[in-house]
Amino acid sequence: MAWSANSGRFAVCTAERVVLLYDEHGERRDKFSTKPADAKYGRKSYVVKGMAFSPDSTKIAIGQTDNIVYVYRIGEEWGDKKVICNKFIQMSAVTCLLWPAENSIVFGLAEGKVRLANTKNNKSSTIYGTDSYVVSLASNVSGKGILSGHADGTIVRYFFDDEGSGESQGKLVVHPCPPYALAWALNSIVAAGCDKKIVAYGKEGNVIQTFDYSRDSSEKEFTTAAASPGGQAVVIGSYDRLRVLNWSPRRGAWEEAKPKEIPHLYTITSLAWKRDGSRICAGTLCGGVEQFDCCLRRSIYKNKFEMTYVGPSQVIVKNLSTGTRVVLKSHYGYEIDEVKILGKDRYLVAHTSDTLLLGDINSNKLSEVAWQGSGGNEKFFFDNENVCMIFNAGELTLVEYGSNDILGSVRTEFVNPHLVSVRINERQQRGMEDNKRLAYLIDIKTIATVDLVGNYSVGTVSHDSKIDWLELNETGHKLLFRDKKMRVRPSRGCRERNGKHEVLMTF
Repeated sequence: MAWSANSGRFAVCTAERVVLLYDEHGERRDKFSTKPADAKYGRKSYVVKGMAFSPDSTKIAIGQTDNIVYVYRIGEEWGDKKVICNKFIQMSAVTCLLWPAENSIVFGLAEGKVRLANTKNNKSSTIYGTDSYVVSLASNVSGKGILSGHADGTIVRYFFDDEGSGESQGKLVVHPCPPYALAWALNSIVAAGCDKKIVAYGKEGNVIQTFDYSRDSSEKEFTTAAASPGGQAVVIGSYDRLRVLNWSPRRGAWEEAKPKEIPHLYTITSLAWKRDGSRICAGTLCGGVEQFDCCLRRSIYKNKFEMTYVGPSQVIVKNLSTGTRVVLKSHYGYEIDEVKILGKDRYLVAHTSDTLLLGDINSNKLSEVAWQGSGGNEKFFFDNENVCMIFNAGELTLVEYGSNDILGSVRTEFVNPHLVSVRINERQQRGMEDNKRLAYLIDIKTIATVDLVGNYSVGTVSHDSKIDWLELNETGHKLLFRDKKMRVRPSRGCRERNGKHEVLMTF
């Protein structure tokens, strides 16, 4: 089974080697049959062992025991023609498969190799080889690292990009049994198998925790595992039962939730977690697919929005009138406190212990910036569609929606959006890729302008009367400001309006 990256499609491959496509509400919308590597051997000559959607949700990769990986283009709409766009012939059976990044499919083979298929050049290459059958594959939350579990118990780690973590590659640990149930969570690696034990390993293979059910006569072997998209929960399937582990940031350990027990469900053969974290599906030996709601809590905000906390660090915000959804997530795994919707019900604001999350619901641009707790005394202004202005303890901070870095920060006591002007790439200029400028008041009679790209001062303008309004033009090279008390005739570059004077300066 597999969920698409955009959470709009859910694919199930049956024992008859037919792929059924469902929408996010569980209604079947489409289907197609898979094909053998060679037609002369017939449709029953293989078993599908792995399936994954492409990151753009328009293709599905199928790994088969007749030594081949097929990639089907399924299109963007229901009912689009299904076309094989890539095929990768191998030397042994494909046993498991992932599609963590654009153009890159990772799959394991019965001969022990972990290989990479490039859908752009239609070639496959070996990432690393072992002498033991690959029983499972798992990727980390970012999709830039993979784990492989082998029949001899070995767990191997490989990074396409370690993202500065400095963690080692290669053989990580030898699990006591084949780790058919393998998941890479945010803070540890969880493995389980036929010995009825769930083991959580640290980043370098040290055992953190062990959950031992070997004395429980009702428990059977663990067959499959899945980590939540946020990496803070792991579900492990066995016989008639789903066990749930939740990561506790405060304790720094896994906590076991009450297991989900369903009599006569039989063995759980596959698990697939919806990409927004709101649902998990479990496939069974007898051909059933059970869908479970994953929610810590749910609330209605202002009778306009539904807040679904699917994990400590992830909240789905749904507009009840339009049905549109935004997934607000802490990329560092911090627990999200209350989510607020401000600025005419358009902008999201949420705090964690060490960061601030901001988002524009209309554009779906989200940001998470480092932010030390200030008791919730910040004042937020949303007059600019590109930038959130935050005033706190005599400091103005700018955060551009969609960026995880603070755009700029300056000292000012003037907490008024009419006394601050920010321009972000509003008019394309020849020879200038990024043009981001800020104008603000140093004191009641002095304006400063700052280039936010280079983080340097462009200049200051001193005036002999109090300034009550200012604004940069689209390019940030002209400044218009107004005072209340000047009583001189307008001169060149100035114009009078309602008894007040506006002065135009060029930088």
